[in-house]
Amino acid sequence: MTSLVPVLLIGAGVGFLGGLLGKGGSAIATPLLVAVGVPPMVAVAAPLPATVPGTLLAADRYRRHDLLDHAVLRWSLLAGLPATVVGAVLTRWVSGEALVLVTELVIVAIGLRLLLSPSPAPSSDLAIPARRGATIAVAVVTGLAAGLLANSGGFLLAPLFITVLGLRVKPALGTSLAVAAALAVPGSLVHLALGHLDWTVVGAFAVGSIPLSGLGARVALRVDAGRLERGYGLLLVAMGTVLLGGALT
Repeated sequence: MTSLVPVLLIGAGVGFLGGLLGKGGSAIATPLLVAVGVPPMVAVAAPLPATVPGTLLAADRYRRHDLLDHAVLRWSLLAGLPATVVGAVLTRWVSGEALVLVTELVIVAIGLRLLLSPSPAPSSDLAIPARRGATIAVAVVTGLAAGLLANSGGFLLAPLFITVLGLRVKPALGTSLAVAAALAVPGSLVHLALGHLDWTVVGAFAVGSIPLSGLGARVALRVDAGRLERGYGLLLVAMGTVLLGGALT
């Protein structure tokens, strides 16, 4: 790499979108970092620790507005943290190029979901044991994906909190940010042990993402979340399609 400026700019954009839509943003960051010349495995691993401070900052803004579901947060951490470690360890047997390709496919899939599947009406009909079981299932699936794809899981958490648990949109976004920040920690430690982290890239990405994450959260708290989901879905589909086209040519 001849310059870290593109990494800093990617961090800023990803940080803003992450704070805006309750997602750590590392799933988006990976293919963009590869596109500006970061080696694939470094691009897979570096966004994880880089997004933790900004994601916590954004989650704290939701907390101040009482928009965290503490029961969902607690059970998501209990089930999701060990699942994330398992997923991260599995990357020892998967190539960085394959992980980048999977990440791009996931970006398109989630974008289509946000565009084509409107969020259901909020529901509190689930009994406590059923809601707890559903929360654990969501956390395990998200944790495995977070560890395997080296992201914080936020791209899955918020949509699943809405569609499976029936959370309202903004509590889902706030809780997703808090869980995503925690899920990024064990994955970061595993990738550190495996030698996948380039701290220069991590630092440049973090410098861009931390202040913009808080700004994104402030905007989200003032804007209709349904419109934000649709706009974000369109962005993901467009970006994922372009990146996939480049990878397959």
